Amino acid sequence: MNESTITTAAAISVLRQHINGRLIGQAQVVDQVLIALLAGGHVLNEGVPGLGKTLLVQALAAGIGGKFKRIQFTPDLMPADVTGHVMFDMSKSKFVLKQGPVFTNLLLADEINRAPAKTQAALLEVMQEHQVTLDGKSMPVGKPFMVLATQNPIEQEGTYALPEAQLDRFIIKINIDYPTAEDEVLIATRYALQSFTGEGEQAQQLVDVPAAQRDCAAIEVDASVSEYAIRLVRATRGTTLLRHGAGPRASIALLRCARAQALLNGVDFVTPDDVKSMVLPVLRHRVILAPEVEIDGLGVDEVLANLLDKVDAPRS
Repeated sequence: MNESTITTAAAISVLRQHINGRLIGQAQVVDQVLIALLAGGHVLNEGVPGLGKTLLVQALAAGIGGKFKRIQFTPDLMPADVTGHVMFDMSKSKFVLKQGPVFTNLLLADEINRAPAKTQAALLEVMQEHQVTLDGKSMPVGKPFMVLATQNPIEQEGTYALPEAQLDRFIIKINIDYPTAEDEVLIATRYALQSFTGEGEQAQQLVDVPAAQRDCAAIEVDASVSEYAIRLVRATRGTTLLRHGAGPRASIALLRCARAQALLNGVDFVTPDDVKSMVLPVLRHRVILAPEVEIDGLGVDEVLANLLDKVDAPRS
């Protein structure tokens, strides 16, 4: 590893410890969010309320020294509430531009599926191009920029399913589960006695994110490993278990996340195991189960795990 990569890996390790010290019992979730950050992507979190999704984003924002904003998605939320709008300033007698909450570093889109498709679509441009077009002018958002969206898997009434184009913008989807009994004791002990003052955590830049993303992009990927990742993605298009397989953007995302996984592990090359570890979070939201598979009670993760076993990994 070169000196820059060693420095980045050490800084990421410190950031990981920082977040795990605040979000107890969700080490895998923290790792996957850091992988998405290094890969320059966005995250869709699915889990019931109260599992610390907001705390995760706050701790991450504080750890990278960035700005954090939150949007509570509701049925009456308008696109202008997300991106901003042009308004007439009476005191200045002219139109002025009011930036929306997307102009930040980390954006928490809470319960994103509670807003209609028109409002969800307000995020499409900024997630893909890191800019917002207002009044015909393209305005870049902050660097780094990352959307962490959440949705509740239980309540479906009053929600709007995310369209495929929106889902494909998220580099990974994370399923957040309940903590273990031991971890829940630690959580309850720590936070039940905490006095809530409403003050946010003090920001401290533990990682230079743009530099870390450049180091991540420089991680070596052997041709055989790249071909393996692509074969895994293409396997989702050739099975009757899935009505809709993953597209080429999934191949790109899988390799980017595998690079980030390698950097997180402190190495400068990608192994087949790095690719395997990212298959479920990268692909689970990009495929659609066949109707008969849903009737049989099989889940997306089970189908993907089955496909993973059938695709031979490179031996050297």
